[in-house]
Amino acid sequence: MTVTQTPPAAAAEAPSASRRRAPSAPGVTQLVLRQLTRAALVAIGVVLVGCAWEAYKHWGPKDGVTLLGARVLPRTTDAAMPHLSTIWNAFGKPEVGGAITLGPTKTVADSVVDACLHTMRWAAAGFAIGVAVGFLLALLMDRLAVFERALMPYVVLSQTVPLIALAPLVTKWGQGSKLGSLEWQQWMSVSVIAAYLAFFPVAVGMTRGLKSPTAVHADYFRCSAAGWWKTLIRLKLPASIPYLVPALRLAAAAAVVGTIVAEISTGLGDGIGRLIITYSQQATGDPSRVYDAVIGAAVLGLAAGAAVTVFDLALWRYHRGASSR
Repeated sequence: MTVTQTPPAAAAEAPSASRRRAPSAPGVTQLVLRQLTRAALVAIGVVLVGCAWEAYKHWGPKDGVTLLGARVLPRTTDAAMPHLSTIWNAFGKPEVGGAITLGPTKTVADSVVDACLHTMRWAAAGFAIGVAVGFLLALLMDRLAVFERALMPYVVLSQTVPLIALAPLVTKWGQGSKLGSLEWQQWMSVSVIAAYLAFFPVAVGMTRGLKSPTAVHADYFRCSAAGWWKTLIRLKLPASIPYLVPALRLAAAAAVVGTIVAEISTGLGDGIGRLIITYSQQATGDPSRVYDAVIGAAVLGLAAGAAVTVFDLALWRYHRGASSR
């Protein structure tokens, strides 16, 4: 009897061979349809919220709804709750002094778009830093169990610090600092705060994903004499994709929220957070502009989630069994 022995290198390559097969059209189509269904559900949700808004505006009490002396639903006056058509038309109104403008004849929509672009750049920088830090922490905690036991409690504890109190501290620490020949800018403090919120879901989700391979697969690689690096590349990273994608969605949304809060806390201009404050100060004259800025912030958050969805579609072949959702 002749026994054929599989070389260790070939054995280590075996599990990844099926992952490199040509994409199957039904699999891609199913994933695209799933994302389109999500988009349709989001659109339906927006329409339902709009209908509820107008219904409450029409039939709700002018002084709002109070429960045990506390107002639980807003007033329905035009100053507190404009019609959706009024909010929409405000996008086309010319800007006034004191707000963020792109020029003397620009509109509210121009200011909102410009502010969102500034916030998006700062949030993207914070998101990239947060993902890198979270990924490195996950690798460290996966490599040595003692680091997971030592670091994970502090990773969770870090998210209990009030962000509005942390933002001024980060700004003060950064003032006068230099990164080589690059002087510390105020927007860098905002990006650091965004990274502070973004790293947490990546660290937790990636750690869980790296530990998701079954004992059978881990033993197979171990018996094939595959080292830690090859096991990471060929087994653990592909297996962690279903856990990483939801973590990236949370991180992207957290980076946008952290950036907006940091803009308000640090007083950084040009962003959507500062624009909300500026329009709030002008709310007595035109309250609909505040809602325009809030809508811009919401769209920015949805755009961040959509960008992660594109990344998810690119890695569809690594989805196993249940989807990454």
